Order: sequence, then structure tokens, then C-alpha cells
Amino acid sequence: MLYTLKGNTMKNKKNKIKVGISVGDLNGIGAEVILKTFQNNLMFDFCTPIVYASTKALSFQKKLLNLKIDLHGITHVNQAFPNKLNVLNLWKEPVPMDPGKPTKIIGQYAVDSFIKAVEALKQGEIDVLVTAPFNKETIQSEAFDFPGHTDYLAQELSGSPLMFMVTEDLKIGLVTDHLPINEVAEHITEEKIIDKVQIMSQSLQQDFGIDKPKIAVLGLNPHAGDGGIIGKEEDEIIRPAIEKLQAEDFLVFGPYAADSFFTGDNYKKFDAILAMYHDQGLIPFKTLSFGKGVNYTAGLNKIRTSPDHGTAYEIAGKNIADPGSFREAVFTAIDIFKKRKEWAELTSNILKTNHLRNK
Repeated sequence: MLYTLKGNTMKNKKNKIKVGISVGDLNGIGAEVILKTFQNNLMFDFCTPIVYASTKALSFQKKLLNLKIDLHGITHVNQAFPNKLNVLNLWKEPVPMDPGKPTKIIGQYAVDSFIKAVEALKQGEIDVLVTAPFNKETIQSEAFDFPGHTDYLAQELSGSPLMFMVTEDLKIGLVTDHLPINEVAEHITEEKIIDKVQIMSQSLQQDFGIDKPKIAVLGLNPHAGDGGIIGKEEDEIIRPAIEKLQAEDFLVFGPYAADSFFTGDNYKKFDAILAMYHDQGLIPFKTLSFGKGVNYTAGLNKIRTSPDHGTAYEIAGKNIADPGSFREAVFTAIDIFKKRKEWAELTSNILKTNHLRNK
């Protein structure tokens, strides 16, 4: 999406971005796509990767899949080597892996990896976090009672999260994400739509370098309500929210009927689209971009990305998983990290200039 593997694009090894990686479900394809991504030595020109897991667990996967890659076991981030796939050892015991089968034990190892990686992100030991997929059922426990990555990140980091599915050409955010469909309508409010558009606009500016982002908002009901005949949310909630945003100079338009919005090149006229609920946004996104897309948690003070797929138990251990989306997640995290630094410098200079002018 944002990079091509041509090599030697980052000569200064000391300043390379530290990419923390949570290993995900070890019975799924997470370890496979991680290993395959960093089999290509050119990846080390872009970053220093650190996987939160154990060398034993990844060595098992490496042998099972017959992959050729050196693993560098470490006990602290400071020991990370620039040109190796670093594995920060969180546990010493053998892990009972059985590719293709969801188990509570493996789910807890996935949670342990994720929590430790988030802590490192909070402490600044890593620059960005890329999460391999885990199983939302097997991760549940009294100690970890969250539907997924985003909810835990919202608790641990600053800001308000937006689930933002992105490629270079298509970006879709969600007003609601992991909710049962019969609860969606009650969670669609003016305040929430305004909040999500503001987060999206800010992200498009600081994370993707789009100066005046143009945003489309989808309706909730079929045909965007058909003038109130098939639902009133468009007239009573969504359109008033859009009008308030327009009054604040946001380039936001809609509501558009979701069933026809993605036909032809309609969606290409906008920098991003705000969908009302999970499947309304992710069905077109995965149809148009599967294997290239990235799940980015926008709106937080730290950067987290993940691939656009799940654990894929049906192909785990068969050496047929495509690492493309995970590789894009790594590149997207790196690029957003750089864009945020540029944005911080730019806005800092503007503030300094305005301060001098006002003296």
C-alpha cells in the first residue's frame, strides 16, 4: 500500500521504528503471517520488529511450516537487534499448540502477549503496535472481559477510538462496531456521529496527510430511509448531525444509501466513508480490498494496526496463509508514525509563528 520492498530506504539502523507485535492466537495463522512477513530481509530496512511471545512457540511454527528465518530471543526491548525478528520471551514453558483448534489455553497466551505489548507501547518501549488476530471467545476471562483489541486499548490509552479500515484508496470508519444488530439503532446518536466524523477528519489530516478531507456518511436504513418511509433515523439523527458538522466547516456529506454507494466509482470521490455499523462498512471494504486492507484504531494517542482478517483456523498450519494484509499493517503503522511526527512539527511551528505575531 504505502511501501515497496526495494531495500536500503533506511540507512540509519539506530533510528528505525520499533514495531511491537502481539502474536495473536497460536492455533490460527497469526504466527505464520508474522514469520512470512519478516522472511524478506528487506523488511528490516523499515523497522525493528519485536514479537511478544516465546522463541519456543515461534520455533514450533517455523518448523511446522518449513520457513527459513532467524529468531533472536530477548528478555528486554533494549536487547532487540535491528536485522533480526526479535522475540521477547514472555514464557518459558512449552505451549500446547494444535493448529486449527480454538482453545482457552491458547486464548490466554494471546491475551498475555497483547497486554504486555500494550504496556510496552504505553511506556514508549515500542513506537507502534501491530496485533495478530485472536479469537474473541477464547480470550474471555474474569481478568480480561473485553470484546476485542479496541475496547482494551480504549481503556489503556488516551483518546476516543475509531475503528478505521484503510487502504491507500479506500477508508471506512464505523459509528458502532462490535454490537448485535438489534442494538445498533439505539446507539446511533447525533453526538456519536459528530464525534466519529471529528476523529476521522483529524486522523485523515495528521495520520494520512490529507489537508481538507471530504467525508461521506451512510444512512442506517434501506435507501437511507426513503424520506422517513423506511425509518426516521436519517431525518431525525444523521442529517441534523451532518448539518451541524457542515456549519463547523467540515466537508461532510450524506446520508447516502449504503446499497448503491459502493457501485462504480462513487466512493472514490471521498477521502473516507463513515458507516453506521460493522457489516455495513466491512462487507464492501473486504469485498473491494481483502488481503490489502488494514484495521487501524484511529483517535488514540498511540498507533495500533492489525490485518483485515481473523484467525483463519481452517487454513492454520497448512502454509497457505497470505501475509499481505499483515505486511500492510506493519507498513501502515510505520507510515502513520512518521506522519504524526511531521504533523506535530508542523502544528508546533504554526503555534510558534502565531505566538510571535501576537507579541
